[in-house]
Amino acid sequence: MGTGQGKVSPDWLSLRERADAAARAPELVEQVRSHLPERGLVVHDLGCGTGSMARWLAPQLAGPQHWVMVDRDAELLRVAAMSSLGPAADDSPVTAERRQRDITRLAPEELRDAGLITASALLDMLTGEELSRLVVRCAAAGGPVLITLSVTGHVDLLPCDPFDDVVREAFNGHQRRHLSGGQRLLGPDAVDAAVDCFRRVGREVLLRPSPWRLGPDEHQLQAQWFTGWLGAACERSPGLAAEASAYAERRLADACAGRLWVTVHHQDLLVLPR
Repeated sequence: MGTGQGKVSPDWLSLRERADAAARAPELVEQVRSHLPERGLVVHDLGCGTGSMARWLAPQLAGPQHWVMVDRDAELLRVAAMSSLGPAADDSPVTAERRQRDITRLAPEELRDAGLITASALLDMLTGEELSRLVVRCAAAGGPVLITLSVTGHVDLLPCDPFDDVVREAFNGHQRRHLSGGQRLLGPDAVDAAVDCFRRVGREVLLRPSPWRLGPDEHQLQAQWFTGWLGAACERSPGLAAEASAYAERRLADACAGRLWVTVHHQDLLVLPR
């Protein structure tokens, strides 16, 4: 993935997979179908992780498919190799291969056969320079590009707590942090930056909301997400630590008791083909 991508646990990706599938915008899949080749679809899934995008999308598309699953994390690719894909919506076969690559440094020829390019939960972890390179490569391939679950920086927790806004602001600062080389991660600014980049190369972009809506039945995911959210906020603003412990105790008690509702806002974008 990008420069700012830390180690992602396969367990975390597994835990969030159901919420990801429920959140993605189905109307963009309808749009995608009308722009695909009739036979022999090749899909390049960039930053594929353990393959959740392919498991979600392949059964919704008709015809034979070959997925090229690309990630720089060898462990995630090994996990992806253990799951089967498909069949397609019309029972056509779905095959896959895996490539260990830095997706921000793909050679032009690597996407040349792509009838569709996908990615998920990726853009916020890129710098502006990495995003620009990726957009150029994707646009040159000529086909549609479906990018789902990009965070917007907006989070709603119910019941409300006075400390929510403080943590949200600090977390968004962490998402926009500067790296050792001086580059800054895009974080919640990534969707707007991606739309601008694609439009500059002459492509039309459709946007749809894709929020996680985590109710009491998702208390384990709530707790894992909240712990990471608060931890990143405290890393960004160490002064929060004095109040963070009591805040975490309140929120995790809410989750455990089935009182907590969390909405994490994302956007999906579809780049239409030339």
